[in-house]
Amino acid sequence: MTSYVTTTIDSRGVATVTLDNPQKHNAFDDKIIAELTEAFTYVDKDSVARVMVLASSGRNFSAGADLNWMKRMASYSHEENMQDAQALANLLKVLNFMSKPTIARIQGAAFGGAVGLVSCCDMAVATDRASFSLSEVKLGLMPATISPYVVAAMGQRASRRYFVTAERFSADEALRLGLVSQVVTDDDALDAAVSSLVDSLLVNSPAAMAASKQLVFDVAGQPISDALIDITCQRIADIRVSPEGQEGLSAFLEKRSPNWIQ
Repeated sequence: MTSYVTTTIDSRGVATVTLDNPQKHNAFDDKIIAELTEAFTYVDKDSVARVMVLASSGRNFSAGADLNWMKRMASYSHEENMQDAQALANLLKVLNFMSKPTIARIQGAAFGGAVGLVSCCDMAVATDRASFSLSEVKLGLMPATISPYVVAAMGQRASRRYFVTAERFSADEALRLGLVSQVVTDDDALDAAVSSLVDSLLVNSPAAMAASKQLVFDVAGQPISDALIDITCQRIADIRVSPEGQEGLSAFLEKRSPNWIQ
């Protein structure tokens, strides 16, 4: 059976998960959703992997839902639609809450559910010819399962516009909204920018990065209460006495590289 998702992990611990169906502009269906979920779960559990890049082959990042899959969905019962939606929702949850840093590498179009994938990554780099669209309303649908992540990435105001207009918007607009972190001129610059982010991440403590990522989820939207202050104090105290916290402080004081830098 043909697989349209590939996973590699190099000697530095950089995992690359690639959507590889360029003939269909990397559109995804229930099979590819299952493959992506398996790939993300594998990378998150792998002790060698330290950073993950989500990429795709061909001219476009992803056209969103595959046409044949949409045709099948049209005849699904409500229960079947629920099961189908839950599979996509689980994929997004797995990607969003991965303990390792994630980078989306975006070239060309990123439509529909692909915007959800981008939103679930910690950072995203796009070429200036990339474009984005939340096009579901054109089909009488809505971007429901991806909505928590897209709203978190680009805010309520922009989501209220683009959820209902289905306009295509540029990489520069995506940058302004916070959906992407950086815009570059071409594919070579895209690879260089992703590589630069990877290099920045690989010099950091893996445990501290995982804890810091979880910290964002835990404090976002919370009132600054005594309970929240106590939690943050507990977190820093815990990590200071942890093995990597001790190694990092010792390396800094001894003016040497910590043992997680290869």
